[in-house]
Amino acid sequence: MRLEDARPKPGSKRRRRRVGRGISAGQGASCGFGMRGQKSRSGRGTRPGFEGGQLPLYRRIPKLKHFPLVNQKNYTIINVEDLNDLAADSEVTLETLLEAGILTTSDGPLKILGNGELFVSLNVKAAAFTRSAQTKIEEAGGSYEVVSKP
Repeated sequence: MRLEDARPKPGSKRRRRRVGRGISAGQGASCGFGMRGQKSRSGRGTRPGFEGGQLPLYRRIPKLKHFPLVNQKNYTIINVEDLNDLAADSEVTLETLLEAGILTTSDGPLKILGNGELFVSLNVKAAAFTRSAQTKIEEAGGSYEVVSKP
């Protein structure tokens, strides 16, 4: 087989439509674009995203940064390095941290983050933990327990 032997299948190639060549050609005068109006004019119809003068979607949606989460989860967060001030083998909950003065406000259920090192073994009860926080609590000889949100 040679390059000149490669031809399209019969019927797959159609001749281009010749418009504006008189009424007998089938697409005379208005060339199939109708009588008047925006879509019958020469050149481009409308630009992409144009909605006929209505404020288009790309201008209606919020800009900058990201969309707000509808059901956002708010946690009171604390890092494991901030738990070093507590006594060994003590129980750590949101209430005990507020009483000890380590936390000043409660913004929701307690979440433990894994920044820093933990040198004290503690029994931590919180609504959520990061993986690094879990491993650091266990390496220090403590335990963690996930409690349901109030």
